[in-house]
Amino acid sequence: KYIISGGDHLTKSMESDFNNFLHEHGAKIDVTKGYGMTESVAATAYTFEGVNYPGSVGIPMIGNEFCICKIDTTEVLGANEEGEICVNGPTLMLGYLNNKEETDKVLKKHQDGKIWLHTGDAGYIDEAGIIYFTQRIKRVIISSGFNVYPSQIEEVISQHPKVKQCCVIGVPHPHKIAVPKVYVVLNEGIKPNVKIEAELRILCKKNLAGYAIPKLFEFKEELPKTLYNKIDYKKLEAENK
Repeated sequence: KYIISGGDHLTKSMESDFNNFLHEHGAKIDVTKGYGMTESVAATAYTFEGVNYPGSVGIPMIGNEFCICKIDTTEVLGANEEGEICVNGPTLMLGYLNNKEETDKVLKKHQDGKIWLHTGDAGYIDEAGIIYFTQRIKRVIISSGFNVYPSQIEEVISQHPKVKQCCVIGVPHPHKIAVPKVYVVLNEGIKPNVKIEAELRILCKKNLAGYAIPKLFEFKEELPKTLYNKIDYKKLEAENK
């Protein structure tokens, strides 16, 4: 009847592959996506019928409002300007238990007098009001002064037919502060080799800005997972410190 994806970012390529599989097997639906946080008591946006665009998380659910703020401020940005996703609505938490300092970092009063949850997620809202999630702000890699988004690199690498999974992190660099490194898991039965790495580098060169092209590739049989079965990028970062 319906399929909902939540809990982690669904890449455009995976969304396309999933929908193609559904249609090839007689299903009349597309996968839908939700967006939310524990601090907002789960979902606050959803890709309702008519607003289920590839890469989007839809529009606010009833009673909720979204805006995009310049990072580390309460300054509201305009359509298609990327910043921090902020949410206001009836299901926002009152705060973190006995932790006013952390609460004040995420629950902030804006000029409209309302309390908004600053999610820590980067994204934008287009001119039609459709919300797009880009990246966890903490995962953004600063390389030679440029913002490099791991999710954009992962999207490109995931297009390769032999790639099952990948994760991009920033690793220290003596001159550029940090550079992107990619961990790649190949499809079952495929062994990593120089040819596959070369193909991935060419794919990145064709689809990414020069400063976002990964400098390092490492192949693994599997990626570490958190208790919620998400890729544990923090563990991968710790391995490179």
